[in-house]
Order: sequence, then C-alpha cells, then structure tokens
Amino acid sequence: MSLYAIGDLHLSLGTNKSMDIFGGRWANYVEKIKKGFEPLNDDDVTVLCGDITWGMTMDEALPDFQFIEALPGSKIILKGNHDYWWTTATKARSFFEKNGIKSIDVLHNSSFEYEGVSICGTRGWFYEECKGDEHDKKIMNREVMRLEASLKAAKTDDIMVFLHYPPKYMSYECPEILALLEKYHVRRCCYGHIHGAGCKYAFGGTISGTEFTIVSADHINFAPIKLI
Repeated sequence: MSLYAIGDLHLSLGTNKSMDIFGGRWANYVEKIKKGFEPLNDDDVTVLCGDITWGMTMDEALPDFQFIEALPGSKIILKGNHDYWWTTATKARSFFEKNGIKSIDVLHNSSFEYEGVSICGTRGWFYEECKGDEHDKKIMNREVMRLEASLKAAKTDDIMVFLHYPPKYMSYECPEILALLEKYHVRRCCYGHIHGAGCKYAFGGTISGTEFTIVSADHINFAPIKLI
C-alpha cells in the first residue's frame, strides 16, 4: 500500500485538444501515463493535482474519467486552472456513481486519510502573477479559506498538502498559503501547473519544515511519484 502523486494529465480523449501536438515529452503521452501507472497496485492511492482533462463538461470529460478509472489503484482529484468541467464535488460524485466510476473521489474543502497520513489540498492561485485586482484577490482568499477548511478536516497530525498552483515559484510567493503550511506543520506539499523549461525554476526545497515537490506529468515522465 503506497501513496503517489501526479499532476496535469491534460487528457483529451473526448475532445480535440491532445497534448501530442506539442511533441517532445508530450508525444504519445496517453500511453506514457498508462505505462507509468503499471507498477501501482489496486490498494495504492494516487492524488491527481489538477488539470486532469480538457473536457469542458463532465459528459465531454467522461472518456478521460473512464481512462483514469481503468488505471490501478484509487485516485483523489483536485481542481486545476484548466478543469472547466468542474462544478461541485457533489455533482462530480453523482456523475461518477451514475457512470460506474468507483475509483475516483474529489478533494474539496475536505481531507482523506491514508495509512495515518492526512491528505489535504485545494487549487491555489497565482495572485501576484495575475492581474492583482480585486477579482484575483477574492479568488486567492477563497482558495486560502478552502485550504484551511481542508487542513481543519485532517484527522491525523501527519499532513501532506496537494495543490495545483505552486505557492512558491521563482521570485513569487503566496505568503498566506505558506503560513498555513507552517501553522499546520505540513510535512510535504506537492504541486503541478509548471511545464517544460519552466520546471527547472520550480522550487524543490524545504520551507519551515515543509518539503516541496513538483509533480507535473511531463516533468516526472508521466509516472506517479511515490510519497510513502
């Protein structure tokens, strides 16, 4: 039994936005994802850190969810900036149940426990890197509230946080999220969103006791990384 993480699958089995057009590491990426999951067992858990599918609606994203369903182990998903299908966790769970998808659950204002580890998280936001206006500030504040709601729902003191946006990237930092990670003594934070050449600037060190790890699919060769 192990816990894994990977972000940014960018599946497009029900749409015409395949990442294959970018070539390089993205060439034949769906098969690479399938191969990357092969070492996993049915009792393993993988957290998918956002940007799961290009589907604009849940119906459009269904082929992608069915692909994920067929991969070994259970999966916990959180929202990315390109997950336009996302409405509410309740609607997602109802849709999964209706379509026989049993291995996927949603991390949203909640937490999960696996082998004594509390799994918490939210999408996050690049406030200062966006417009920096009141709209962005509201989104950022909402994401901070969602993260704290998730952390408060943790049932153990051993906490890992999963985000889509990195709370630290190059000169940018999100002090509100970093403060929450310190307050709740989070031991590890995994994030995605960054791709290609930008990955070399991704932060991979430790801040106030929290270890940071980038798990964007193209950066980790489309194979989930083992956390525990």
